[in-house]
Amino acid sequence: MSIASSAPTGAADRAFTILVYDPGMPVSVNVQTVHPRKLAAVRREVAPGAVGSAWGPALGKVWEFIRSQPGLWTDGHNIFLYHHPKQPGAPILCDFGVEVTRTFETAGEVHATETPGGEVAVTVHRGPYNRMSEAHNAIAQWMAANRRESAGHSWEIYGDPTPDPADTETTVVYLLSGPS
Repeated sequence: MSIASSAPTGAADRAFTILVYDPGMPVSVNVQTVHPRKLAAVRREVAPGAVGSAWGPALGKVWEFIRSQPGLWTDGHNIFLYHHPKQPGAPILCDFGVEVTRTFETAGEVHATETPGGEVAVTVHRGPYNRMSEAHNAIAQWMAANRRESAGHSWEIYGDPTPDPADTETTVVYLLSGPS
């Protein structure tokens, strides 16, 4: 894997491009300031590597709830919010959610929450979900190269589905700790 900075001189902590083995497309990591996004979500404690089997039933409950609440959803995306454990390998708390227009009272397992606001490292994954680790790894490499740390939260914003998984886009976001 080769690594190349795409930032102008003096702005090395603002953008970073990582070339992945396949398909050879660069993964660009950028720093942004974001505002919180309101979510309707179901929380699950998930073992490392088990998100793929946990999200479907949880998100099904969220969508069932949203359909019963006129005006709660207009065009928001599915967003999975991860609360990183302090110990590597420990289960992770996941809020499997959908972006909504307002807060609401908890109903069963569906609760109102939001993504954090602040300075974040962001990349866009293009391709099938089983390769999203490339985007997470790119951000981890960017943080190491720029001496930045995660503030313990990350999230994935799922784009609209496409017929070809190679065209699917998912935005991966990590909240950064401390000043740049």
